[in-house]
Amino acid sequence: MSKPNTLAQDFDFAKVLPEWRVNLDTQELERVFVFKDFKRAFEFMTLCADFAEQLDHHPDWSNAWNKVSVRLSTHSMKALTELDITMACTMDQFALKVSA
Repeated sequence: MSKPNTLAQDFDFAKVLPEWRVNLDTQELERVFVFKDFKRAFEFMTLCADFAEQLDHHPDWSNAWNKVSVRLSTHSMKALTELDITMACTMDQFALKVSA
């Protein structure tokens, strides 16, 4: 697998990922997803886990009942990359699907 591309210095996180917090010091994206109940949180995590396997890019995450806390970073590059953006955008879409 080839190395993912790092993001441009002027990447507009606020526009692309308005619900995510960006920590440039640690090179991480962070978000807490809140669902109606545990079942929906688990459904979200299952969708994300399947996609992460396909992408071969896995989140650091935890679950507490209806909340899923997520941190994304490309650890092998010690940077945020296109993989993180792809994963974050897909997670946002899965959250909408599960919450609908």
